[in-house]
Amino acid sequence: MNADKKKVIAIALITAVALLGDAMLFIVLPVYWQDFGLTSIWQIGLLLSINRFIRLPVNPLVGMFYQRFQLRTGVWIALIIAIITTAGYGLFKEFWLLLLMRILWGVAWSLLRLGGFLTVIEVTTDENRGNYVGLYNGLWGIGGLIGMLAGGLLVDQTSILFVTILFSITGLLALPAVFYFVPISRKEEKDAGDRNKERKKWLNSYVGLILLTGTVMGFIVFGLFSSTLSILIEETYDNNWDIAEITIGAATLAGIIQAIRWGWDPFLAPRIGKIMDSIKTAPKILLVPLFMGGVMFYVFVNVHVMAGLIISLLFFQFLSTIFVTTTDTLAASAASQTDQVKVMTAHTIVVDVGAAMGPLLAFTVIDLYGIKLIYYVSGLLLITLGVTWMVYIRRSHRGTLG
Repeated sequence: MNADKKKVIAIALITAVALLGDAMLFIVLPVYWQDFGLTSIWQIGLLLSINRFIRLPVNPLVGMFYQRFQLRTGVWIALIIAIITTAGYGLFKEFWLLLLMRILWGVAWSLLRLGGFLTVIEVTTDENRGNYVGLYNGLWGIGGLIGMLAGGLLVDQTSILFVTILFSITGLLALPAVFYFVPISRKEEKDAGDRNKERKKWLNSYVGLILLTGTVMGFIVFGLFSSTLSILIEETYDNNWDIAEITIGAATLAGIIQAIRWGWDPFLAPRIGKIMDSIKTAPKILLVPLFMGGVMFYVFVNVHVMAGLIISLLFFQFLSTIFVTTTDTLAASAASQTDQVKVMTAHTIVVDVGAAMGPLLAFTVIDLYGIKLIYYVSGLLLITLGVTWMVYIRRSHRGTLG
C-alpha cells in the first residue's frame, strides 16, 4: 500500500471513531427523546440540526486553520471534542447542555471533514480521484455503521449512558493513532500552474450546480432521511420482534437499515468512483439516484407491508451511495482545477446547510402535517434537480458539438 493511500485510510478511520456518538444519536434520539430529558418534539429537530448550522461560519475558519496549523493538530482537537460530546449525550439530561454538546461536535466535524477532503485532493489525480473519494467516504462510514447498528441495538437492551460511555472510551483508545498515522501537515508547495489555477474565478455555472446538488444531497441523505427513518418505520412497524430473547424495536431496525449502507460503502463506493474515473460524462451518473430516489420517497409513505418497506429502504440506501460518491467526486474534481480550499469549503458548507435543514424542517412539518407531506416534497425536489442536470448536460453537449 502506497503512502498516499495510507493517509486517506488513516484519516477516514479516525473520523469513523469520532462519528460513533453522532450516528447513534440519529437513530436513538427520535425514539428515546424523553429519556434524554427533552420535553418537546421540536427539540429533537434542533439537536439534530444545530451541529450543522454551527458549521456554516466555522468551515471557512477551519480552512484558514489548516493553512496555518498542522493537519495532525486539527484531527487531534476534533477527536478530543468528539470524546467529550459523546460522553455528554449520556451524562446530561438538560436540553441546553445537550445543545452545547451538539455545537461542539459541529466544530469537530468541520475539522475532520475538510481535513479529509483536502488530503484526498492532494494525493489524487484525474485517473484515481473517484476511487479515493469512494474509499474515504466508505471507510469513515464505518463509524456510521457501528454507531447506528450498535447504538440502536445496545440502547434497546441497556441504557443511553452505557452506550455513550462505551463509544467515548473507544475514542480515547484511538487517540494514539492520530500521532502515529496522521501526517503532520498538508503540502504547501505549489508550482506556478497551481498558483495560476487559484487565481481563476472558481465559481461558475458548473460549480454552482455542483453546490446546489451538494445542498440537496445533504438535505435528503444526511438530514431528512437519517433523522426520520425511525419514525417512518414506527408508523408501519406495529409489533416488536423477539429474536433469541433480543427485542428488535423500531430504533434497532432503523439502525440495521442505516448500518447496511455503511457496511457496503467501503466496497461499493470505490467501485462507483472507478466508474466515474473511466467515463467522460460523469455527471450522467447523478441522474440515476435523482430520478429513482425521487420515486422512492413516494413509495415509502404508500407501502403498508413491512417487508416491502424494508426492501424499498435498502434500495434507496444503494441509491444514496451513488448520490454521495458522485457528488463528492464532482466537487473534488472541480476543486482540483481551481482554488481547492475555496471550492471544498463551499462544498462542505452547502452540504451542511442541507443536512441542517433536513431534521429541522422535517420535524416541524411532521409535527404539523405528518410525515407524508415532507416525503412528497423531498421526492419532487430530487426529480426537479434531475431535470436540471439533464438540461445542463444537453446544453453542454451541444456547446461541445458547436
